Amino acid sequence: MLIRREHATDHPAVHAVHLAAFAASPGSDGGRVEAGLTERLRDGPWFLPRLSLVAVIDGAVVGHVIATRGSVEQAPALGLGPLGVLPEHQKRGVGGALMHAVIAAAEALDETLIALLGHPEYYPRFGFVPAAELGVTSPDPAWGAAFQARRLSEAAPRGRFRYAEPFETLG
Repeated sequence: MLIRREHATDHPAVHAVHLAAFAASPGSDGGRVEAGLTERLRDGPWFLPRLSLVAVIDGAVVGHVIATRGSVEQAPALGLGPLGVLPEHQKRGVGGALMHAVIAAAEALDETLIALLGHPEYYPRFGFVPAAELGVTSPDPAWGAAFQARRLSEAAPRGRFRYAEPFETLG
């Protein structure tokens, strides 16, 4: 498996990954929200190309993760997601490899904090904790422990987190 930056030629494959990865999720609309969100995240000042990564096996894109510019109060931070892996490659380390790569890339870029909305039993293995433990407030209090963060620096900000604009238009 190779983890690398996403290229423009990968966009159709990334779209297909998110459609397939989220198709069976409870309450999903067949993955269209995540696939569409990924496309909108590429089209704005919040897009950080060095933090949009794909997993490639035998020349085919099988997974994707993206982190975009968010903020905590006025300080820059990262919002992670979507993270998607083709169903036939799930539970084989692809998602974990993407997570380790995007975290390492964020650290190399001197980012201070990554936040995400995700399964509270999956993301702690990557150093994520309920964001409230780090003094970071969720955009939606109903998210509870599913809103998680990882501090990448002692300079990590505290306060209310805000995702990139495309997240705000999700239903």
